[in-house]
Amino acid sequence: MRRIPMMLQLTLILFCVMAVPMGILTWYSDMRILQNAESAIAETSLEGLNASRKLNENALNNLAQDVVRLAATKVFDRIRAFETYEEANANFDNVRTTQLVLQELYNLNHRVDGVYSSFFRLTDSDYVVSTDKGITTLARYEALDWMEEALEGRRGIGGVWHPRRTETGVDVLSYVLPLNRLSTTTRGEVVVNLRASQIGQYLRSSEPGKSGYLLLDSDGTVISHHEKGMFLTDGNEQPFIRDILRNPSAEGYAIHEVAGERLIYTWSRSKPFQWWVVNIYSMDELMTKTHSLQRGIIVLTLAIIVAGAFLTVFLATWLSKPARQLVRAMRARNIIGESNRNELAFLDAAFRRMQEEEEELYKLLKEREHDTRSLAIHNLLRGEVSKGTVELFPEPYSRVAVISIDRYRRYVSTTNPETRNYHRYVLISSSENMFPAAILARCVYTGDGCFVVIMNYGEAEAERDLEHVKRSLDAIRDQAAELLGHSVTIGVSSEAETIDELSDKALEAMEAVKSRLIEGSGRIAYWKQEADRGKKYIYPTNSERRILNFLDTGDLDSIVKELKVIENEIRSVDYISYDNILFIYNQLVGVTIKHLRENHVGAARMFTGRTNVYSTIASLDTLDELEDYLKQFFGEIIPLLARGAGEVNYGERIVRYLEEHYREEIVFEDMAKEIGISYSYMRKITYEVTGKSLIEQLNHLRIEKAKAMLLESKLSIAQIASEVGYANVQSFNRFFRKFEGMPPSGYKALKSALPPADHQK
Repeated sequence: MRRIPMMLQLTLILFCVMAVPMGILTWYSDMRILQNAESAIAETSLEGLNASRKLNENALNNLAQDVVRLAATKVFDRIRAFETYEEANANFDNVRTTQLVLQELYNLNHRVDGVYSSFFRLTDSDYVVSTDKGITTLARYEALDWMEEALEGRRGIGGVWHPRRTETGVDVLSYVLPLNRLSTTTRGEVVVNLRASQIGQYLRSSEPGKSGYLLLDSDGTVISHHEKGMFLTDGNEQPFIRDILRNPSAEGYAIHEVAGERLIYTWSRSKPFQWWVVNIYSMDELMTKTHSLQRGIIVLTLAIIVAGAFLTVFLATWLSKPARQLVRAMRARNIIGESNRNELAFLDAAFRRMQEEEEELYKLLKEREHDTRSLAIHNLLRGEVSKGTVELFPEPYSRVAVISIDRYRRYVSTTNPETRNYHRYVLISSSENMFPAAILARCVYTGDGCFVVIMNYGEAEAERDLEHVKRSLDAIRDQAAELLGHSVTIGVSSEAETIDELSDKALEAMEAVKSRLIEGSGRIAYWKQEADRGKKYIYPTNSERRILNFLDTGDLDSIVKELKVIENEIRSVDYISYDNILFIYNQLVGVTIKHLRENHVGAARMFTGRTNVYSTIASLDTLDELEDYLKQFFGEIIPLLARGAGEVNYGERIVRYLEEHYREEIVFEDMAKEIGISYSYMRKITYEVTGKSLIEQLNHLRIEKAKAMLLESKLSIAQIASEVGYANVQSFNRFFRKFEGMPPSGYKALKSALPPADHQK
């Protein structure tokens, strides 16, 4: 088809447009003639009635399920304590809580078409929460005596449907659901009023010649009728309806003659509701429509054949002329470079290429715009203000908020990079759109789970309190927690009067975030100047000594108690900085590791496979988490100390042997025999005690001795190399560079230029 000329293609298409409708209309005419026999009409009408009945049942069941689901959310528990109208309106919080319940009822109204109103009545209260009159007293609301009658025949824990006419004259079908003890301890009833006219929307058939419909309950009372005045009347008084209600069959049809007109009655019984649905059609009108339809189809088919024969060639020529001219012009310029295709295929390829280029260009422009804006904001946070930055934030006042993901390392470990990128995109977009229109918000990601939001606003917003900002930040915090599966802590700076101050305000917001270490995570912290920020660091020196003593004796319980003492001391200080707290716990870990090494305990073995201890401490958010981590830290060390006590003597003998024979050429197999252990076991103990292999420990010891000799003796480098056990200067230089990062001569020159007190650094 791609090589067939467009003129011929259009001719074939237009011919099909003529022939296909003709065949379809002929087939349709034959089918309708067959279907409009009396029995076929009755069966079709009954099927349509069943479909309408099921639609009605589904709509009512969906509405009932929505009510049950709403009750299961326990939203009504919020106002359980408000037993009177005065209590519900006692203060702002009570009113807001009651309004939330009202909003849920409004949402319930919108889920199904045709709902007139809904309300909730708390048992023994003197008010109702309704969507038609709001929160009002029972005295001002319509009488609710009908509810007792509606609930008399109720079975189980579900609700009941009850037809009635409201005091305002609206015909409704009310669904009454008493709250049950299985889902909530709140007692009361939820009522949803569905307009009776909406039932008619479900029951009206699309069949021609329709005369009417009825929906009757099991007693024959009219629940819905195409005539409004028939609502709640006795359906048995209607012609032939009594016979239908007495018929044992759940569905069927019958033809009756009324006032000289032949009518077909179709009925179907709803099992869930025990209701009867009846539709009435005029058989004479149905047959008249059928004959008219058949004649119309024949005339239309002939018209298509005649008109199509004349129009096919003309339209094909006229429609293809502009396209053929355009293709000739494009081929002359060799835009696509393909000449063996027909005009339609050529244009399709050309427009597809143009669309792809346009999409790529639009995508590129958007990326450039976003990258430029993000770069300007990052530069602004570093204190670099440019003209483009000023245009981004035109208003005079600003605040900075830092959104920090709590337990960020755990978040990273449970999500893949693609998911984290998606989370960043969604959180940045929502953070920028969550504030009122008067506040311009820009958000960027700065790394390590931190987002920075700059809020820019005018003088009118600056004079207001922070409530509007707090509500927006609350919404961001809640949405971020739901999106990430982790809570976030938000730090908010003080107000800046120029954008030059925003880099300092970002630091204030970060300081506010760090307050979660003591006050807990998942909160919004506002920066404030503390009076004691200049106070000196505190450090529990006595606790440190006691912990090391308890560690030597293996007394974990006493270590845990001492950690609790440290935590209580930190919490008792009026103000203690974040850096001070990290210093305390980092120092405890550092002196512990140093103590283990000084006592030749295999510290390397204990920390093998563990992530960096100091990084882990820095990633923890609260004092409780820090204390739990230190408990685990010491809890893992003590069993290893007990297990490795028997290996300490061998470790001391190995270290002592190396210190005594480092000047010699040591054969490690002979050394192991002299100590009395195997060579492989000696290697293992050396690594556990020193954290290094045998050869690394030997070379480390030699280089340390050489460093002292370089500074304290006047020997040449070759003599020093020989003194510490190296056979040649080249090996000495290589190992010295490996451990110190410079040659021996450079080390000596560097240390010689320093004051004597700095030589050991």
